[in-house]
Amino acid sequence: MGYRVAVVGATGNVGREVLNILAERKFPADEVIALASSKSTGREISYGDRILKCKNLDDFDFKGVDFAIMSAGSSVSKDLAPRIGASGCIVIDNSSYWRYNSDIPLIVPEVNGHVLDRWLADPKRSNIIANPNCSTAQLVVALKPLHDFAKITRVVVSTYQSVSGAGKDGIDELWNQTKGIFVNDSATPGKFPKQIAFNVIPHIDVFMEDGYTKEEWKVLAETKKILDPKIRVTCTAVRVPVFVGHSEAVNIEFENPITADEARDILREAPGISVIDKREPGGYATPVESVGEYDTFVSRIREDNTVENGLAMWVVSDNLRKGAALNAIQIAEELIARGLQSRLAA
Repeated sequence: MGYRVAVVGATGNVGREVLNILAERKFPADEVIALASSKSTGREISYGDRILKCKNLDDFDFKGVDFAIMSAGSSVSKDLAPRIGASGCIVIDNSSYWRYNSDIPLIVPEVNGHVLDRWLADPKRSNIIANPNCSTAQLVVALKPLHDFAKITRVVVSTYQSVSGAGKDGIDELWNQTKGIFVNDSATPGKFPKQIAFNVIPHIDVFMEDGYTKEEWKVLAETKKILDPKIRVTCTAVRVPVFVGHSEAVNIEFENPITADEARDILREAPGISVIDKREPGGYATPVESVGEYDTFVSRIREDNTVENGLAMWVVSDNLRKGAALNAIQIAEELIARGLQSRLAA
């Protein structure tokens, strides 16, 4: 018997992508339920070759549902995730609310999927699993195999994040400003603090007392939680006028020697990674090529001779997929592979 899956926030960018990927990967679901706020009740949304009608999240009963994949924001997750989990349904949450709770696993299956064995065996578990920040997910997928080989001590990352990371409003703002500039309309900021069309903004999320932004802090905290708490991480997060696909310039220091050729070979064999690294014009990945793809792309792998045991590389991924929807579905698949049975079959 298959599983029952509820997609919470089904009308948003990530929710739609969850539905697309569930269908693409032929997830073993007997039933998929689209849930949204009351204002979207009855709205039709695609799931493979089927059309689902959104149900009202406010009065939905999660009894008998196996997975709730939530992409409805931190405030909704804060209020609803514990109640959904208490019903026996496993919540895989895309918001930032639960990521830093020491009792909640923060999972990227290619990196720390083994944590789920201990979590499944815990009779007191909360039934909540956190999905990481979109920038963190692609970063740790690329770092993990290199860390296993040579032990990373420090990471310096600059992110180039697409407007889809800010939701539909971010996409609309880039589109409207770009069109407007060509007809001499003013590019009035709304979602972003400055004009985003034909510009870059070194500011994502709120500023903290130390001068870093919350987005930059997320990358630091989540990399440590997922990969290794001893790794030192610093980040500069930048919003760029790209619709979909996050890019990262990554500088890594290792405890042990590693060459660019060794890194390239290791990454080619690693799960969830495609290496595109030809030292010629166009021999690297860009956000355009990442859209709609499952893999994280790694390019420009080279040795950094300014530090001992240093490498630099370029990492690109579809932030709506590996950074959110795909990773959440992979968590559910990992749980099934580790023996989780459908509640209806129990």
